Amino acid sequence: MKGFDLNTLVRESVQKLQPYSSARDEYVSDGSEMLFLDANENPFDNGVNRYPDPYQRSLKLLLAEQKGVSESQILLGNGSDEVLDLIYRAFCEPNQDNIISLPPTYGMYKVLSGINAVENKEVFLTDDFEPNVEEILGVVDAKSKLLFICSPNNPTGNSFKKERIKQLLASFSGLVVIDEAYIDFSKDESWLSQLNNYPNLIVTQTLSKAYGLAGIRLGICYASEEIIKVLNKIKPPYNVNQLTQQRALERVLNQDLVNKEILQILQERNQLITALNNLEFVEKIYPTDANFVLAKVDNANKRYQQLLEKQVVVRNRSTQPLCENTLRFTVGTPEENKKLIATLKELN
Repeated sequence: MKGFDLNTLVRESVQKLQPYSSARDEYVSDGSEMLFLDANENPFDNGVNRYPDPYQRSLKLLLAEQKGVSESQILLGNGSDEVLDLIYRAFCEPNQDNIISLPPTYGMYKVLSGINAVENKEVFLTDDFEPNVEEILGVVDAKSKLLFICSPNNPTGNSFKKERIKQLLASFSGLVVIDEAYIDFSKDESWLSQLNNYPNLIVTQTLSKAYGLAGIRLGICYASEEIIKVLNKIKPPYNVNQLTQQRALERVLNQDLVNKEILQILQERNQLITALNNLEFVEKIYPTDANFVLAKVDNANKRYQQLLEKQVVVRNRSTQPLCENTLRFTVGTPEENKKLIATLKELN
């Protein structure tokens, strides 16, 4: 981070790019009712005949108030996957630059590397699922643009030690992307509180997990105003549709209900862990700060298939590094968890 200069990270083509200007970018509303004859829309009102706000101002204002950041520090995307893809396209030169990821971790980092023709340097987590700071910094070179840290981590469930992340933020010359998809289930404080301390920090969150809105696809990126300006330059003009904006706004406003559901998920998680501990074929349960539990079993392929035959779908993570013979159990409703536990007890 020492001597951090964002301009040295932005792709030359993006720096020179003249962004697309939509019809709704070319005026500033004073709040009065407007007669829209600018965007070739169907004029007959059906609730969605107009293009959505390209910058999702109402939703950003609410998120900014709740998270203690500026509206200018927020980018919204069609799911976190679009947000991550925009970060690749803004800062990574195809067939030249590289990123660093820390398996076992969220698989889209590797997929997006392939799509964008960017080398993915993988540095495995330690045996206790922590970033190996020395090895990470050892693979960094002049072309290393992004470092992806998923915390709480998927599929392991644990939050990484803050001191290790601080070391990486201070030492890595590129952008550090902390993926906080599961932060609402964790006792740890979000890294949003550190945005103004680290100009190379990007924090991504989502409404798909704790907020229960996986079906609307809404991802959130928090970063410095300078980083957000670069990403806004290349994002599609109307990337978040009107229905998504409306539904997200309603849900974020109902924070009391969200908090109540989170509390119930955490209670159910504890009960699931207790039940798993009492099963003979479960060999280890890993610490979790997420809405899922990773467990090592005697034979993951066998147990996965047994559950599938009983109409219970979990995730077999055995193909991931350091995750041999592991199953990942998402915490469901009380009824779903009772069915899962009863089904597990039937296995032999």
